[in-house]
Amino acid sequence: MRGVVRSAAGLAMAAVVAGGVIAGCSSGESSVAGRPEWCPTVPGHQVDCGVVQRPLVEGQPALGKVDVHYALVRQGRSDLANKGTIVPNPGGPGVPMISHAAEAAALSAGVLDEHSLLLIDPRGTGLSSPVDCGVGEEEFRLGTREQQREAVGRCGERLGARAAGYTSAATADDFNAVREHLGIPKVVLYGISYGTYLTPVYAQRHPETVQSMVLSGAYPSDFDRLQRPNAEAVSLALQRICERSGVCDGNTAVADLTAVAQRLRTQPLTVDVGKPVALTEGKLATLVFEAATSNVGANPQAMTPLGMLPAALHASVRGDDSKLVEFVKATTVEPSYENINAYVTVTCNDYAPLWSMEASIPQREQQYRDALAKAPAGVGAFSAEGFGEGQRDGGDSCIRWPGVANHQRPDQVSDPMPDVPVLVISGDLDAITPDANGKLAAAKFPRSTFISVPNTGHVPDMEPSGCVVGIVGEFIRTGATTDTGCVAAIPPIAVAPVTD
Repeated sequence: MRGVVRSAAGLAMAAVVAGGVIAGCSSGESSVAGRPEWCPTVPGHQVDCGVVQRPLVEGQPALGKVDVHYALVRQGRSDLANKGTIVPNPGGPGVPMISHAAEAAALSAGVLDEHSLLLIDPRGTGLSSPVDCGVGEEEFRLGTREQQREAVGRCGERLGARAAGYTSAATADDFNAVREHLGIPKVVLYGISYGTYLTPVYAQRHPETVQSMVLSGAYPSDFDRLQRPNAEAVSLALQRICERSGVCDGNTAVADLTAVAQRLRTQPLTVDVGKPVALTEGKLATLVFEAATSNVGANPQAMTPLGMLPAALHASVRGDDSKLVEFVKATTVEPSYENINAYVTVTCNDYAPLWSMEASIPQREQQYRDALAKAPAGVGAFSAEGFGEGQRDGGDSCIRWPGVANHQRPDQVSDPMPDVPVLVISGDLDAITPDANGKLAAAKFPRSTFISVPNTGHVPDMEPSGCVVGIVGEFIRTGATTDTGCVAAIPPIAVAPVTD
């Protein structure tokens, strides 16, 4: 998961600083000595780039092919034995990898001396036959729920039978085809956000090729369809930042959020973010659990949207929406990293809905209403309907998606996971992929270690002390973690004082 900020939280691997800086070649640069013009250069490393052609839909050649682009960054020291090949995926779905080579190569000092790094643009993204089904990034990010549903339906209609080509399973098989093409026996999978959903799919389909796995900001394929852990994590995050900062009361902050959400349910607030946006309960839910808990901890001294939230909610309850407007503007300024068309196709194909895909649209709408009616009176601080509307990759966002006949979603697959070392890390202020979901993801593996990182959000790799970077680096080198005590020293984030 997921979305604007679930797509990698600014590409968390940027914080995992190695020694070198990578200069990527733009599409306008000429190739050198036969190198593709798009192939990145990495000081101190040989980089081999290429393309593996794959069927869009297996067994249906008439639907065409996809060109899967890769860049293999060879280990930096030839005098050391190669300890493996790291295959990162920064999430989305829909986030490219090759154009973010600089961030991906920053994988902890010394790791790339004896490890190679394989960057693959997933099908439909970046250089790998990018998909365009007519969904606008701003339309989907800032639009109303009806605009999002309409965009999804339009996308499905335009793709027709080709929609079946955009699944996590197909992407995983592409990755394996590149691995096989390069003669790499085993890989270290490093998934961030949606990458933690994709890489277990790869592990189930190609278990014999997995050396170890790192899952940062993780969630299981069979996550709660109402996403109640995410809603509850919003309340937990408010309580934690208030307790740790001492400038607000956590219970009051949760009560204020409940009151503001209830008001916006019937009285939306119009906010100008370059265009008028209706702040409904659903839109508030999107901003609070997605945008507000993304990148938290990357700069503990800087004021973040999450740090602004208790004071903004408290003032709003007392009739002053000015701070709430500031919060909204702070959470809507940055566009997402992903190809929103790829995001829509994969999530609508793979995430379990609250209706039957065989049902008609009116039947689906009734099944969705019935599912919400069976939910508790509230989902965290929100109504079930409001939080459902806040999920850009859940709720009823995909209700007009045509679906793919005989498609087996990842949550319907029961194949065992490989018995390899797995590290799962989660930020304890993250409501996008909260601790509760990280623990469920870790439980899928026979040999997993789960670490909750305090005072960080989605995803914890970005904290600047080097603690998490060191833990990940040690795990990549050894397959184990020996000293994780440094997480206790990660400082609390800045929080605006609440005044009456």
